[in-house]
Amino acid sequence: MHTHQNSNMKYLIAFLFIACIGSILAGYFINVSYSQKLIGFGVIGLFVVVFPLFSYYRWKGKNVQDYMLTKENLDKMRDHEEK
Repeated sequence: MHTHQNSNMKYLIAFLFIACIGSILAGYFINVSYSQKLIGFGVIGLFVVVFPLFSYYRWKGKNVQDYMLTKENLDKMRDHEEK
């Protein structure tokens, strides 16, 4: 069941991404009175909905401290380079 839930999230993110890109492209190429709104909603959708969902999906279950530039992690990188 856990894999099925991840699969649904992946398809939801892909669908929303395509919808936002489609909205942006439609705003550029279709000459209607609300073209700027299509572009705006596409951009807002990407940054307010798609990017946070993608970030949550990719970072879920991972330790954020492993990816931060802390003194300990910098020391580990230096030790690894010296080998």
